Order: sequence, then structure tokens, then C-alpha cells
Amino acid sequence: MGGPLLLNGGDEFRPGNEPQDRELIAASRAGPAYVVPTAARRQMPEKAVATAQRWFAGLGLEIAELPVYTRTHAASAALAELAAGAGLIYLTGGDPGLLAQTLRGTRAWAAMVAAWRAGAGLAGSSAGAMALCEWTLVMARWPRHTERRPAEALGLVPGTAVLPHYRTMGSRWSVEERPAGLTLVGIDERTAAVWDGAGWHAAGEGLVVVIDDGATVEFRSGARCDGIPAPAAEGP
Repeated sequence: MGGPLLLNGGDEFRPGNEPQDRELIAASRAGPAYVVPTAARRQMPEKAVATAQRWFAGLGLEIAELPVYTRTHAASAALAELAAGAGLIYLTGGDPGLLAQTLRGTRAWAAMVAAWRAGAGLAGSSAGAMALCEWTLVMARWPRHTERRPAEALGLVPGTAVLPHYRTMGSRWSVEERPAGLTLVGIDERTAAVWDGAGWHAAGEGLVVVIDDGATVEFRSGARCDGIPAPAAEGP
């Protein structure tokens, strides 16, 4: 089903991410590569873009910015056309709620999904990974940062929410009003859960932790990650 799909736990575009990013590049179809800094809109997105460009240049890949910052941008036919022709698309970290709100139901998002289903690589790190799932976890009560509530995300990985930065932060999160059947996927920094068409596997230097119905299972790099639902076969 489509190209590779990569959910990274954070601290993207830095040493330690080589295994999953090389796999992403190798398994993606030919075509332009784009970094999408939507989630970093309020956090110096130009820095996120420059960091991504330096990182991927070191891996032998030229990557350009796809400047989708608002829902007006996401409705642009020109930007959607670029996304549709992409060989690789990477959603940066930042604000997970903002990313999902900006892209959900838009022309640009539909084009990204269509590109992925046609063989393009699609990746997200931290907020980007969270937004690719059915649910993204946003702050529930200020200033208690550990309390999170599910908000509708982009829905590519059904029944799932990502806990990014798992070892350093995400393992302390509590999820209020947790939807029935929700699978939580804790992903350490510089670590990814990677869909390769046959299933999910862990890549990188840390752990992928699947929490489902009270059971917690840890997976190290190379191991198949049982319990994570397959990406949605239809719909944006």
C-alpha cells in the first residue's frame, strides 16, 4: 500500500536519525522532496526548513520547502499540484493541533495522501507524526503539561495516537477522555515506526512502545511493531 510512512519521535534532522531517513529515501518514488513546516509556523519555521535542508543534503537528497502555513495555502491548487508530484514529503515538529487544523480536509492534504498512495514517502516527526494519526494529543489543562486530550487529526493511521519524545516526556502524559479502542504509540527521539507496505517496524536508536488495552510492548530497531493499525486504505 503506497510508499513508506514514517512516524518519528522527535529531534528530527539530527545525528541518530540516519537509519530511518535513509530507508525513507531509498523506498520513496522518484520526484521532488519537500519539507512542510506547517507545525512550526509559530516557532521560526525558516529554521526548521534550513535544518531539514542541511540534514538531507548530508544524506544526498535535495529538499525544498512546501510553504503551507494557513488553510488558504492548503487550498492552493498550485501547492497541491507540487505535493501531488512529490517523491518525498516530510512534516516537521511544532504544534500538533495547529498542523492538523491547517491541513485537515484540504486540497493540499488530499494531494499529499494521493502522492503517498502512488509511492511517495511520507514522514512526520513529533507534531508531524502525531497529526498523521487519527488523534493528536493537545494540552488539556494549563499549565499541567502532562494532561492531554485527543483532538481530531488527519486520520491516516486509524485508531492511533503518537506519544512523541517518549523516553524524555511522552511516558508521563495522561490522556483524558481516551476514545475506546485507542492505540497509543510511544516513540523515542531519533526513533521511528516505519510502515514498509507489509507492516510496521522500529528504526533508530530508541524504542517504539505500543500501549493497547493496558498492555505495553517495547520494540527495538529492526523489530516488527505488532499492534499498530495499518494505514487507512481509502480517504484523505
